[in-house]
Amino acid sequence: MAGMKSSRRCSCSVLVLLLIHLGAALEVPLDLPQPPTITNQSPKDYIIDPRDNILIQCDAKGNPAPRFSWTRNGTHFNIDKDPRVMMKPDSGTLLIDIVGGGKAETYEGEYQCTARNDRGTAVSNQIVIRQSRSPMWAKEKIEPKMVQEGAPLVLHCDPPSGLPPPIIFWMDNSMQRFTQDARVSQGLNGDLYFSNVQPEDTRADYICYARFNHTQTIQQKQPISVKVMTLNAVNETYGVYSNGTELFGDSLVGERRPNILTPKGANSRKTVLRGQTLYLECIAEGLPTPVISWTKEGGELPAHRVSEINFKKTLKIIRVSEADAGKYRCTAKNYLGTSSHVITVNVKAAPYWINEPKNLVLAPGEDGRLICRAHGNPKPTITWMVNSFPIDNAPSDISRKIMDDTISFTKVQVSSSAVYQCNASNVHGYLLANAFVNVLAETPRMLSEPNQVYQVIANKPALLDCAFFGSPIPQIQWFKDNQGSVLRGESYELHENGTLEIAFAQKNDSGIYTCVATNTHGVVQNQAILQIKDPTTIIKQPRYQSVQTMGTATFECKVKHDSTLSPTIIWLKNNEELPDDSRHRPSGDVLTIFDVSEEDQGSYTCVVNTTLDTNSATAVLTVLDRPDPPADLELTNPRDRSVQLSWIPGEEHNSPIEKFVIEYEEDQFEPGLWRHLADVEGIETTAELQLSPFVNYIFRVVAVNEIGRSEPSLPSEHYYTQPAAPDENPSGVEGLGTDPNNLVITWEPLKGVEHNGPGLTYKVSWRQKVGDDEWTSVMVANVSKYIVSGTPEFSPYELKVQAFNSFGAAPEPEVVIGYSGEDLPMVAPINVRVHVVNSTLAKVHWDPVPPKTVRGILQGYKIYYRKQGSLIKRNKRHTEMKILIFSKDKSHGMLPGLEPFSLYKLNVRAFNGKGEGPASADVTLRTPEGVPSLPENLKITSPMLDSLTLQWDPPLHPNGILKGYTLKYQPINSTHELGPLVEITIPAENETTWTLRNLNYSTRYKFYLNAFTSVGAGSKLTEEAITVMDEAMASRQVDIATQGWFIGLMCAIALLILILLIVCFIKRNKGGKYPVKEKEDAHADPEIQPMKEDDGAFGEYSDTEDHKPLKGSRTPSDGTVKKGVSDDSLVDYGEGGEGQFNEDGSFIGQYSGKKEKETVEGNESSEAPSPVNAMNSFV
Repeated sequence: MAGMKSSRRCSCSVLVLLLIHLGAALEVPLDLPQPPTITNQSPKDYIIDPRDNILIQCDAKGNPAPRFSWTRNGTHFNIDKDPRVMMKPDSGTLLIDIVGGGKAETYEGEYQCTARNDRGTAVSNQIVIRQSRSPMWAKEKIEPKMVQEGAPLVLHCDPPSGLPPPIIFWMDNSMQRFTQDARVSQGLNGDLYFSNVQPEDTRADYICYARFNHTQTIQQKQPISVKVMTLNAVNETYGVYSNGTELFGDSLVGERRPNILTPKGANSRKTVLRGQTLYLECIAEGLPTPVISWTKEGGELPAHRVSEINFKKTLKIIRVSEADAGKYRCTAKNYLGTSSHVITVNVKAAPYWINEPKNLVLAPGEDGRLICRAHGNPKPTITWMVNSFPIDNAPSDISRKIMDDTISFTKVQVSSSAVYQCNASNVHGYLLANAFVNVLAETPRMLSEPNQVYQVIANKPALLDCAFFGSPIPQIQWFKDNQGSVLRGESYELHENGTLEIAFAQKNDSGIYTCVATNTHGVVQNQAILQIKDPTTIIKQPRYQSVQTMGTATFECKVKHDSTLSPTIIWLKNNEELPDDSRHRPSGDVLTIFDVSEEDQGSYTCVVNTTLDTNSATAVLTVLDRPDPPADLELTNPRDRSVQLSWIPGEEHNSPIEKFVIEYEEDQFEPGLWRHLADVEGIETTAELQLSPFVNYIFRVVAVNEIGRSEPSLPSEHYYTQPAAPDENPSGVEGLGTDPNNLVITWEPLKGVEHNGPGLTYKVSWRQKVGDDEWTSVMVANVSKYIVSGTPEFSPYELKVQAFNSFGAAPEPEVVIGYSGEDLPMVAPINVRVHVVNSTLAKVHWDPVPPKTVRGILQGYKIYYRKQGSLIKRNKRHTEMKILIFSKDKSHGMLPGLEPFSLYKLNVRAFNGKGEGPASADVTLRTPEGVPSLPENLKITSPMLDSLTLQWDPPLHPNGILKGYTLKYQPINSTHELGPLVEITIPAENETTWTLRNLNYSTRYKFYLNAFTSVGAGSKLTEEAITVMDEAMASRQVDIATQGWFIGLMCAIALLILILLIVCFIKRNKGGKYPVKEKEDAHADPEIQPMKEDDGAFGEYSDTEDHKPLKGSRTPSDGTVKKGVSDDSLVDYGEGGEGQFNEDGSFIGQYSGKKEKETVEGNESSEAPSPVNAMNSFV
């Protein structure tokens, strides 16, 4: 909206500029002879403050300079004779000294100014001077007013007549204005009207005030006392106030239809002048308070000029025109009836111009005319004067001819110059206009500034000034960019004042324009420069937003503009400046509002201004919040077990209410705790609540919208329901034994609101499902469990629990089945047998136990197993017992994670809810051999010129009978390339040392060592070492190293290596590979290959994929066997400890026992190969 206002302001400024350009009359330069022209004068009706000096303005221009004189009340006013009156120099303005002791009333009257020179005489309007008056109220005694409640009342103000009329208002002794509404309001005459009085209207300080703005004074009336009485108080007070006190009404004033208090009667008339503001008033009394409405008979009210004010009691029409005449009906209405009044409006008009006479500048011998045309109601009379004298008494002029409202001039001469006055008058006022005829012979002259630059926005009108003067009036022509052709056509419009208009300026209209003025006395020209600019546009407008309170709103306003213009962006809220709030942070084209609150809701406008144009865009911020709590809870339609609750919703805060939540609190069972009762759709405001007997309820309502829950409403009144027998029985009835000879019956007790009455008890009944026809029952209270003793083990029982209170029993309960306590299973699984799958996995089979021997609900089977020892060491060290659990429908299971070449014992047991049954006979399990783990602690010692000695320890887990070791080695040259691989088999008989001979001196070697059994080889351990350097060569190297050229060469190489290392470091950080790494990858260990899985059976586990040897390091092995393929499902594997069944009844989990943890550590070396590192490895 602000943008729209700015656009309107811009459009209006363009329109005003256009009118100035196109409507200005031909101005005569002041250096040329011309008659006087009145330029400034006081208003016709001039009300003065009697305490200030009087200033009566009259200014005029002319050549020669005008001489001024005044008349007062129609006669000459000799200012030289009055020392208190002074005329300003070079002006006709009068200054009358009142402050120095003069009296304003002495100078009241009608004044007229006259300005004359050799070419004519001009006169001002008739200025009526009156001093403002602010008289006081006459002293009076105002009797108290006593009025019956509900009766109408009018308090009369009757302000004193002032000049201008005072502004009336009512206040109390505390200078506080009375609150007005549809019942109590002030009329146009200042009286205070009560449509019906209420007890709260009783007070003794109703005071009417009159404010006189001209004198800045306020007068007040004596206070009026009003006492509103009920019918019971009338008789008591009548006698007291019967001595003259005004008593309104002597009987009960009840509800009644409306009656018009003002205007009186059924019809009235009102006259208004055209252009003024019309006020039509209609005030009515009645009970209930009437509502006023307005219509116009035979027509519509003027939509854009009419408004209803003073609580619709006054109809206001601005800028009245003749079309507003007619009959206006006001209607007062309440539910008992209506009353109406018709006001006939007559529109009159003081004179107003149709054609106001304009100055005429003519060359000798030219013709012209003056037109003075005005309208009014009644029709105005036109009279002419010349040089302030009636034209009939003026010297004759053969060049002029008078025809009513027109004077024609023919072949004028210099002597025809004069000032003509036209007066249009009727009973409502007059108009006076001065227009001169100035006869001159002048060459053309330019009045506009030369080379003026005009900047215009594209597609907007361009107006190029060419203000000129000449007599005769010059002919104007326009040219562009030194082109010889005159600008004509639809694109250009030449106006009478010389202005060139381009209606829709385009970029190609930019250039230099030349204005040429020509008359019979000469030629003159002027240039103007036109620049067309791109319009300022908003390419990204702020978007409408919905933001929760305490959120952040951001409006963006991206602008595109001409590069030569500098836009400024301002932000408005609701068409006004942004609030002075630190939460509102405008930053150029972005406005951010932090911690949004409800007061931030509204429209936000970005206004973009340049020196040439303006643009704007508006978006609305909607603030979302939780709803306000509902109010005015009311209970209706009470019944035994229901009541209707109604409420008034609170403010939604721009997010529709989705539902209402009704909660209750009762004071007997859980006081202070609010519980949910019902949900109601957001469009509802009533709910039928279903209640329980024997409860003292109070209710509250919570509104819920998308943002959240409102605060709860205030509680309703209490609502008590009468007691009754229980409606429901306890839920969740179960029967389970804790011992083989008992049955524990449990249930969920009734909630407090389900008791339905006092004395709640439970009847617990049971009987054996088979062989027992009679129910056994007990009555219990305040418990939720009952134990039946002496039951046979794990027998089914029929159970039921029924609620009772002092008013009766609940309906017959449902019967549920329970079981007495379980006992341990009687027998162990038989026919336990084991099938070895591979060195770490075995499959166990058993026959299920007979159901009758379970003595409860079979839950599954447990396999207990323990490692007795290794088949190599023959030791008897027992490890911890491990347990795997399998579901009841299984008769086999897998034992994973066994150690190769070991002896195990296991048994199987059935279990139920009570516990485990006896164990089966132990079964022995022998696992076959597997591959060994890697050797331990590989060291390389005794480096010689051509030999190296390797030492190591046997594998920590041989996993079988160790057959020997495989040693492989290969040289590494200076470029880190691997040489041929040599393999040696070393027997296992106590061999943990091996010396390699015939090696090359000063050479790096890489070694691979692994152990093997009859099953296969284990993982490899790697190491690197260097043989010793030849002494003679070392000596020669020392000799060379002492040479200066060698030292210089080494320094250059060192610098080059440093640079290469920096480059490699950078590349490595970026994810690239340096050359050494690429070569190592190209010559990876050929012996390291992943072990394949055999089809159809479990092979040995291998961690090859996860533990590939790194260069310069030894790779450990965990000695495990790799997974194979088996025809057994994963559900064959059990869980340890207290595992849980999965959906198909199988267990999947971990061992319940604690496993042995044996770690294998190897020597590690992560540094790059070098002689220094190799030597360090010998230490």
